[in-house]
Amino acid sequence: MWNDRYGNDVLADGWRERGRKKIAQVAADRDLVVEVASDGFCGAITRIEAGHVELEDRRGRRRMFPMGSGFLIDGDPVQLVAPAASQQSRRRTASGSFAVEQARARMALPSRILVEGRHDAELVEKVWGDDLRHEGVVVEYLQGIDLLDSLLVEAPPGPRRRYGVLVDHLVPGSKESRIAQAIAQGPHGEHVLMVGHPYVDVWQCITPTAVGIAAWPTIPRGQDWKTGICRAFGWPHESQADIARAWQFLLSKVTTFRDIEPSLLGRVEELIDFVTAPTAAQ
Repeated sequence: MWNDRYGNDVLADGWRERGRKKIAQVAADRDLVVEVASDGFCGAITRIEAGHVELEDRRGRRRMFPMGSGFLIDGDPVQLVAPAASQQSRRRTASGSFAVEQARARMALPSRILVEGRHDAELVEKVWGDDLRHEGVVVEYLQGIDLLDSLLVEAPPGPRRRYGVLVDHLVPGSKESRIAQAIAQGPHGEHVLMVGHPYVDVWQCITPTAVGIAAWPTIPRGQDWKTGICRAFGWPHESQADIARAWQFLLSKVTTFRDIEPSLLGRVEELIDFVTAPTAAQ
């Protein structure tokens, strides 16, 4: 058999493109995260205007780029096109990922994400709840990092039961950093990943912009941090119910991943990857 690699007609339309890999066309939907191939700027789409697309990066910087080619998604080149007016965009979760429509929650994995307290768990649920249910990941709170050792004794981790632990105030020299180092060097270190943010409390992981303030107040050492915050804002702070109401107000200001500090965003994504790795998910 004779193979005609030019086809029947070398002058037919499209002969120059034959054999080339086609670049996918992707609708420039709001919140779609793309990278600019020329300079590496990465951000979520916030608006389309006059043939240009605006991107906002994780630090809140916004830049406009011409619509069309020159963008990457997960490292692959794409061509951004204006979404059709009648086309419904795929819904995105609060974390920025595509929602899986009409999907049932997966059966819970043996692996867990552990957080220090109820407020940490509620914030993680607010932003990543849809993703965690899809992956079958349960978030549990420890009521204090000091109780982690007891959990590791009662329900030891292993290749199929990993623990990802989110810790407040994980900075050099802190109690939390010493506990994390001891566990990493201990017998369970291979199957436990401890990461954290630098803030005193998870409240501070909500950006000041989302709360409508210039910056979080500085609370002197020796004072209860949450009580000090409520006092600084002029909120009631005499009882635990007052603190709970203050937290619910702050939590209501979180609607998307943009309302969360990058130092928390990256750590939670890291934990999700750790506990859903193939050996942990089997």
